[in-house]
Amino acid sequence: MRIRAFALTVAALCLAGPALATPCGDGAAGFETWKRDFAREAASAGIGQRGLAALAATQYAQATINADRNQRSFRLSYPEFCQKRGCDVIAQQGRSRKVQNPAFYASLERVYGVPAGVLIAIHGMETAFGRFMGNANVLNATATLAFDCRRPDFFRPHLIGALRMIDRGMMSPGAIGAMHGELGHTQFLPGNALTYGQDGNGDGRIDLTDMADALASTANFLRQKGWRPGESYQPGSHNFEVLKQWNAAGVYQRALAEIGARIDG
Repeated sequence: MRIRAFALTVAALCLAGPALATPCGDGAAGFETWKRDFAREAASAGIGQRGLAALAATQYAQATINADRNQRSFRLSYPEFCQKRGCDVIAQQGRSRKVQNPAFYASLERVYGVPAGVLIAIHGMETAFGRFMGNANVLNATATLAFDCRRPDFFRPHLIGALRMIDRGMMSPGAIGAMHGELGHTQFLPGNALTYGQDGNGDGRIDLTDMADALASTANFLRQKGWRPGESYQPGSHNFEVLKQWNAAGVYQRALAEIGARIDG
């Protein structure tokens, strides 16, 4: 009887295999097993062979985890944050960029209702106007954060988005971005790039490493989140609440509003 009970227990464990798989991890251990389990989820979501092959080749990105645990600048006071992030420089250079290309920014505001100051402030804050768009493998970073136990539910849709972009030829498996998997001039996470991406330069494709595409996509993101054209975006306004959906840190939100006002003023 004991042998039979043991056999039944083993059989039950084997049948329950997928349910016993680790749903997340706190280090590299288990990442390879998790990838195989996630591949089944990705396939059921419609990811094709190109995306699944890219997922199979991903590597755990310890540098991404280190960066995720070390976002101290968002805990600074506002003056300290602005000094560290160069708010004055962004505002000064942003005014010059607006003057140099007024028709471009006017066209974005005409289509999406978002003024130049906000878009330029985001562009400057995210990548110093495209001077540094990251040095991490986007897929490795996104897969690592989708596996990591800190915020897996947030990052798993972005991993599916990245795989779908690879399937569609919108991104290569070797694409380089920021430490959390953000792409391009204004640092879109893959799921948002897929949802809100726009062809800003009219070449028939969406490439967030192109400034026009990135800024049009950023304007579209804000408009789709509820931006009201022609209204204030300073603290207390409806549009300031929309800005909060771009970045959750209060010091960052305030910086965008203040820098944008200086550029638009």
